[in-house]
Amino acid sequence: MSDKSANERIQSEIDSQDVMLFMKGSPMFPQCGFSAATVQALSMSGVKFGSVDVLQDMEIRDGIKQFSNWPTIPQLYVKGEFIGGCDIVREMFESGELQQMFKEKSVKMEDVSAE
Repeated sequence: MSDKSANERIQSEIDSQDVMLFMKGSPMFPQCGFSAATVQALSMSGVKFGSVDVLQDMEIRDGIKQFSNWPTIPQLYVKGEFIGGCDIVREMFESGELQQMFKEKSVKMEDVSAE
């Protein structure tokens, strides 16, 4: 029963934003290096994203790993699709694939290169 409520809450969070990051801590205060690196890649891509601090809720922390069948946190979802964790997001950012995916999925991006 509690698994279902955790899954429903996870799905609700994913549905609430085009880009959703399940992470340790918050974008302003990440609680692990992997979460910080993922936030940095998203921020440098210029996308607005929601986040869920898995440290605040053990059901979500355990549930997200089963939900995605992915053993680690952070986890990134774009338009409801699981993308991956820190290493995948960082590689996609460095290759330009992440920004390309945001364009293909019509995720609003701000121009962050104009500095």
